Amino acid sequence: MCGYPGPHWHHGCCCMEPEGWKPGFRRRFASREERIARLEEYLKELQAEIRAVQERLAELKAAG
Repeated sequence: MCGYPGPHWHHGCCCMEPEGWKPGFRRRFASREERIARLEEYLKELQAEIRAVQERLAELKAAG
């Protein structure tokens, strides 16, 4: 990965590919367990975002 934020293409490869990616690399799809783990992590992030929004709303209501 080149360090540029976000996926982008250059030199014939995508910077979001794992290090050492070579042309001809066969993509391995995530297993069911990996997809579940990724979704659980995403859910935790969303829940943290909800808590932050709720706290901000409470602050704004208290100040008004």
